Amino acid sequence: MPTGTAIPDAREQLFAAAERVLLRDGVQSLTSRAVTAEAGVAKGVLHRHFADFDDFLVELIRDRISVMRARSAELMSTVGSGSVVDNVTDALVLMFTSVATRMVGLITVRDELRIRLRAAGHEGVPVATDAAWMIREYLAAEREQGRLRPDADLDSIGLTLIGGGQLLYESGTPDFEAVRRLAVSTLAGAIADHAR
Repeated sequence: MPTGTAIPDAREQLFAAAERVLLRDGVQSLTSRAVTAEAGVAKGVLHRHFADFDDFLVELIRDRISVMRARSAELMSTVGSGSVVDNVTDALVLMFTSVATRMVGLITVRDELRIRLRAAGHEGVPVATDAAWMIREYLAAEREQGRLRPDADLDSIGLTLIGGGQLLYESGTPDFEAVRRLAVSTLAGAIADHAR
């Protein structure tokens, strides 16, 4: 790409390239050089749009969290309809793409990235924490509808679903039934008798 040529949607192009590198080569291979090479742009393009590589990673993760929040609205639209297990299973399948799993790994190994994300107001391990919040919010709404038992421990259920989902997806994309079994076993004691 010649110097000085404008690149339409450079941020999205760089984000997509970073996701491809993460999926193909893993967390340890994600560098600014790998991202710009994958995107087919000069290294300076990344630095024109971001203060440094960790700034780029923060924005990548925040962008992907916004996608997850849009999925949260979709999940909330299912409250009171269908099966709670099926709704949770579908949400886990949508949330736990291979990229999301790799991003959790990225946040875990890069101290500076975690520090910057916390400074930007993100708690815990962003992506995983956001996913747990999304599931908990949905389950709380289902409990209000009477489809979950009043004494259901939503925090523990949410963490178990997200932790279990993360482990299932760590070694590749599991089949739908494996994700559903996780939802069934985790929610078994929480679903109200009349909602089974």
